[in-house]
Amino acid sequence: GPFLTTRYRPTRWQECIGGSLFWIHEHNLVARSPITGFSETDNGRWRIELEPRLVKVLPRPKRAHQGWRYLKGEPPRDLEDGEDVGDLIPGRLAGKLQRLGLI
Repeated sequence: GPFLTTRYRPTRWQECIGGSLFWIHEHNLVARSPITGFSETDNGRWRIELEPRLVKVLPRPKRAHQGWRYLKGEPPRDLEDGEDVGDLIPGRLAGKLQRLGLI
């Protein structure tokens, strides 16, 4: 199945199994990939094993970063099949409006 590699295994790796790796695009959380496990590679790096599906989520503003970050608070909800994000305020605009206290 699909996987990503990382230099170090996260400290709280056991808690991550069954959780998700969230994808950030244009400063928004936009999707998640369920994590199925971790395994060490021959060169000492770590493989993050993922389910072969990408789950779209309600976009939420999030700065891009490198390395592990643990999502605080409630994760964004999954989008339903056929749900159109275009009916919602785009994540970047929603973030700006939220910072201004307008939503």
